[in-house]
Amino acid sequence: MNYFTEAFRILGRLTPLSAVAFVAACAVPEGSPDGIYDPYEAQNRKVHAFNRGLDKAIVRPTARSYSKVLPDEIEDSVGNFAENLGQPSVVVNSLLQGDVKGAGIATSRFLTNTVLGLGGFVDAATEFDMPEHSTDFGETLYTWGVGEGPYVELPVLGPSTQRDTTGKIVDLFTNPLSYAVDSPEKYYGTGASVASRLSDRGRYSETIDSILYESADSYAQARLIYLQNRRFELGDDSSNSEIDPFELDTQGF
Repeated sequence: MNYFTEAFRILGRLTPLSAVAFVAACAVPEGSPDGIYDPYEAQNRKVHAFNRGLDKAIVRPTARSYSKVLPDEIEDSVGNFAENLGQPSVVVNSLLQGDVKGAGIATSRFLTNTVLGLGGFVDAATEFDMPEHSTDFGETLYTWGVGEGPYVELPVLGPSTQRDTTGKIVDLFTNPLSYAVDSPEKYYGTGASVASRLSDRGRYSETIDSILYESADSYAQARLIYLQNRRFELGDDSSNSEIDPFELDTQGF
């Protein structure tokens, strides 16, 4: 068994309780006047520069080609498929948060789209006016009272926080489908998620480019957008509104 296999085997045993303990142990006092705690800014900016270089050299041209070649209907279908395969994870996190209603909504959407939506390629649940529900382990930690922690920018994945980074790791193992489905089918969801992200990068290219390449300080702007919108999504009292990237004045950063 190689190192990486062993590492994933150990991570697979990570329980929600141990994840909370990890975040709590690493928690750093917050309280920056502007609501942003970024003690790792120097390192984060280096990662941000790497991510911008990767985007410019590979992600942006690939995404533009992807969106140009594929019809919008196909892109939408792939996005629906990826979202549907993620619903079992939403069910698990909803239950961990004590949100039985949310778990029921996610279960209903998954069954409806899987059975009536051709495996999830068609969003039949929305056509039947079923409400949407989305959550992740980062929100589960927030619900359990775990602090946000320092802001971090992750290679490839981009803006995050200490709490959400832990959530991203745990969410690799919270989807029951990853244990119930054999290879290579178990990786279809990952492939669809990557394709969906490429689709978003291609469709919203002008807005994303204005943030990454036209801002006076793209790092500060990306950090602000992520933190305020994530806090709003979680219902954090420190953010009472979202930032619409389409309405941003990028020259102000």
